[in-house]
Amino acid sequence: MAEYIWGRNPVLETLNSGRVIKRILLAEGLKEGGVISLIKQVAEKKRLPVEVVPRSRLDHISKGAVHQGCVAQVEERQYAHVDDILEHASIKNEAPFILILDAIQDVNNLGSLLRTAEAAGVHGVVIPEHRAAEVNATVVKTSAGATEHILIAKETNITRTIDYLKKQNVWVVGLAGEAQTVYTQANLTGPLAIVVGNEGKGISRLVREHCDLLIKLPMYGYINSLNAAVAGSIALYEALRQRTGNEQGR
Repeated sequence: MAEYIWGRNPVLETLNSGRVIKRILLAEGLKEGGVISLIKQVAEKKRLPVEVVPRSRLDHISKGAVHQGCVAQVEERQYAHVDDILEHASIKNEAPFILILDAIQDVNNLGSLLRTAEAAGVHGVVIPEHRAAEVNATVVKTSAGATEHILIAKETNITRTIDYLKKQNVWVVGLAGEAQTVYTQANLTGPLAIVVGNEGKGISRLVREHCDLLIKLPMYGYINSLNAAVAGSIALYEALRQRTGNEQGR
């Protein structure tokens, strides 16, 4: 089954990643320059076919999504395993830094979290195999192509994955509104996995019980919660702040 990515920056990022691209489709009448010229240059260097097609064809492929006149047909996504993430951290001689997403269902939230994770230096992201958003073309576009530069593991059982990480000496911290510890008071250095829960229900009961620590973001206004992507991003950058200030680990 053909898989597509659309949007100029996502296609360019995919071209610069290790993912196999079969061909590039560009809409008729696109102006030269900018990202489009870069895409053509990289495609030519990699000897990838570039086809100019009616914009209506791209509209059909993207099912009406904003494709910016640029679509890439790619090989099916190959998901990583948790061990691949741990090995990636080891190769970089860094303490593992992992993001675990517990049933995130909104593709825009998933894309935003993947983008932040890649920017914050996370070694890999774990998502559930069932009852959660998948990494599709919309997620790739929302992430600005970050999905092509970060390891993503799809696991059948998040609780079991957490237990496995704990056996590898990874400290698992969950974001939960009922937590007693404010996120800035937690030690987020060393081998770490941050868990972000579902947009409506938060972290599931079993996942919450298997975390080593729960942390919260203080809320001072009338609204008692933040968007999952925003909350997760704040926690990731607090961890980055602590980790870059203290490389000694736990």
